[in-house]
Amino acid sequence: MKNLPKIIPVFPLSNFIIFPKTAVPLNIFEPRYIDMIDDAMKSNKFIGMVQPKTPANYGKSPELYKIGCMGKITSFSETNDGRYLIELKGLLRFEIIDEINTPKKYRECEVDFTTFKDDINEKKAELKFQDLEIIFKDLKSLFEKKGFVINWKALEKQSLDEIINALAMASPFTLEEKQVLLESKNLDIRKNKIAEILKTYTHDIYENRTLQ
Repeated sequence: MKNLPKIIPVFPLSNFIIFPKTAVPLNIFEPRYIDMIDDAMKSNKFIGMVQPKTPANYGKSPELYKIGCMGKITSFSETNDGRYLIELKGLLRFEIIDEINTPKKYRECEVDFTTFKDDINEKKAELKFQDLEIIFKDLKSLFEKKGFVINWKALEKQSLDEIINALAMASPFTLEEKQVLLESKNLDIRKNKIAEILKTYTHDIYENRTLQ
């Protein structure tokens, strides 16, 4: 915890979250975020991913949720048209303390990792795969209804924490629902939150079927 940065660049991306121990590919093309990646590659390669609460309005930066996840750039390549293709590996979640006034084009925040220090050393989940069978069944129905394609066989070969976090990240849930999952203290709570959220969706699916 001592070597973690107190100030990090933040990448506000709506309806997108990452979790510790997960990796996501990102296609970077906006000039301000090209600058952010350039600066990160020259230092510790850390970037904070955080959801905006509202869209940008009249040139004003959107308000950010207080909880995000810091990732580290683990691969980097540049395309012929100047885009950056990176892979970001989630390390641990943070709480935004304050936004820093900076002449840089991108945003920077003072952050605190204390609340989520267990993200670094979190033990492998002891949940049983059977615990997820009902969730999987409901999620499959929801994903199919929304037109999402998931390789379920490949997913089931991963560890339970990877499965739950991957589904939370890829799910067609709302921005607010994804934020609830990100802020869930541990994996067991996150699993239960997914189940709670799914109840509203499966009710809608059932209602739609009965009306047809």
